[in-house]
Amino acid sequence: MRKPNIVFILSDDQGAWAMGCAGNSEIRTPNLDRLAKEGIRFDHFFCASPVCSPARASIFTGRIPSQHGVLDWLRGGNLDAEKLDLDIKGMPQFNSEHRPIQYLDGQVAYTDILSQHGYFCGLSGKWHLGDSVVPQKGFSHWFTIARGGCDYHHPDVVRDGRVMFEDRYITDLITEDALEFLERNGNNEQPFYLSVHYTAPHSPWEREQHPEDIYRLYEDCAFASVPEEPRNPWQSPTAPQGEGERRKELLRGYYTAVTAMDRGIGEILDKLDQLGIRQDTLLIFMGDNGMNMGHHGIWGKGNGTFPLNMYDTSVKVPAIFSHPGRVDADRVCSELLSQYDVFPTLLNYLEMENSYADSLPGRSFASLLQGDEMLQRDSVVVFDEYGPVRMVRTREWKYVHRYPYGPHELYDLVSDPDERVNLMDDERTREVQVHMRAVLQDWISRYVDPMFDGAREPVTGFGQVDWAGPRGDGRQAFCGRD
Repeated sequence: MRKPNIVFILSDDQGAWAMGCAGNSEIRTPNLDRLAKEGIRFDHFFCASPVCSPARASIFTGRIPSQHGVLDWLRGGNLDAEKLDLDIKGMPQFNSEHRPIQYLDGQVAYTDILSQHGYFCGLSGKWHLGDSVVPQKGFSHWFTIARGGCDYHHPDVVRDGRVMFEDRYITDLITEDALEFLERNGNNEQPFYLSVHYTAPHSPWEREQHPEDIYRLYEDCAFASVPEEPRNPWQSPTAPQGEGERRKELLRGYYTAVTAMDRGIGEILDKLDQLGIRQDTLLIFMGDNGMNMGHHGIWGKGNGTFPLNMYDTSVKVPAIFSHPGRVDADRVCSELLSQYDVFPTLLNYLEMENSYADSLPGRSFASLLQGDEMLQRDSVVVFDEYGPVRMVRTREWKYVHRYPYGPHELYDLVSDPDERVNLMDDERTREVQVHMRAVLQDWISRYVDPMFDGAREPVTGFGQVDWAGPRGDGRQAFCGRD
């Protein structure tokens, strides 16, 4: 029997709250809402790290960051700008790009396994896991962003092994490449896997960066769907931020970026229908990490503050799975799941052997897709990591530990779901603190690779430029605070 096709759409910096189907009445996402109606939306799905590159590496490999070594967003290692003879005068964002590094070299991604099982694998959009010019991890089709991230207009893209600058809106370019891939491969005998990785709704959010017709839809928006709070004292200059009218300008740009991406997703859904292969295709939509657009007084994700933060708005991501006839439709599931569960879930769903199960932290939730229950986890429900900051979360409690000295945090999620009251100084929670710390330490001892242990690395949220740990041969791997 022929295996199903897979289309995996990944957004960039989209909070779980930034969809109409998630209860946001102001943002316009008709196609994501439609997709949620056609499948399962998970409302408690978490990233493996609240910043792009580590989260993406964890999705592909099923490993936590301290297993795969991508511990911050990749500021360097994406390409060698000088050797490629790029005209980058006046472009300081290329200053760290002096040698390509394949950060996932030697690690198995699920796309490697799919390729070995006969899938034709394609990438349309953001890679941001090093050496962007060279196809990796089982991908044969490769259209990506040269530096990982880019402006919405005049983006630097990789096509056919060449880096070039396009004078087009990057969201449209990614959609068009995905549509061309589907047109070429949609009705072949060989099953396909397609990653559609948008850069939306990552900054910049200036009006001129985005389609004017969509931007105008939000001109009179009150943005009551986003809290307006005093600036967080830990705010870090890693994302645009503002108050009053400036706040509304930034939110207009953010909402516009989401809606423009949603329009592209609608075109992809329509193409699958036109080709007659929607019934043969598992479609996944997910965000790479969460996002605060004023939530908790923060602009940004995990690196929106220093010390780095683990608020649910930073670590919770949108996630929708749809496969007509095989995945339950119009259902919301509140099971606590993580991106490191994706690797085993896909292999299980496709009935492929997972020979790495014993060394990976994730558990398949394929049974949930078809209405069955999932085998209960042990006391570790969700683990999250960003450099020396670690989090363990159950339904009732969240414990955040910052190595080596803190400050640490404990939240009672039943009585305080918005994480307003840190209970670390409350003697009545001492027993809970000890238990959660023990659970966290046990997890670390089981899964962390000492070669890549982020607790030993000076991760600040301003980017990684080289191998972490001993593999870096003593070179500075992380940028200090700008």
